[in-house]
Amino acid sequence: MRKREQTRQGFRSIGSLQQFVSTFSAVRNLFVPFQSRCAASQIRSHRRQAMDEWRVVATELA
Repeated sequence: MRKREQTRQGFRSIGSLQQFVSTFSAVRNLFVPFQSRCAASQIRSHRRQAMDEWRVVATELA
């Protein structure tokens, strides 16, 4: 029972947790580079490009 409560981490239902995780993972995959051993300049460039793409999508939805 405690393990089940711990995995929910403040979410009222498992369904809302699953919805959040699916959305969060899609957004996270956009901003986090695939390889962990990249130069800092490559990571900054990747995040800058991801932020530009995010702005385009956000303005289309607004």
